[in-house]
Amino acid sequence: MSELTPEQVKHHIKTYVLVFVALAFLTIVTVAISYLDLGVVGGVVLALIVASIKGSLVACYFMHLIDEKVTIYWTLIATVVAFLILIFVPLSTMLAQAKI
Repeated sequence: MSELTPEQVKHHIKTYVLVFVALAFLTIVTVAISYLDLGVVGGVVLALIVASIKGSLVACYFMHLIDEKVTIYWTLIATVVAFLILIFVPLSTMLAQAKI
């Protein structure tokens, strides 16, 4: 492993602190969303958007995916696509059966 200079360490610490502040702020936003009268669907959609942003911050900075090669991103994209298929195919089938 390469040795880091003090300037590089300070830069990494600053980045981690900024990501922590962003995560704390987004947690407050999530709690604030729960108090808004948006209905069930609107509240859940907005909360999932905020949660996705928070998850992306964690994955990119704390799991160091932001520094990885393109292969990691293609794997992540394939995982998201597979997840969406596994969620929406049964959901569409269920909704189609409910209309009968």
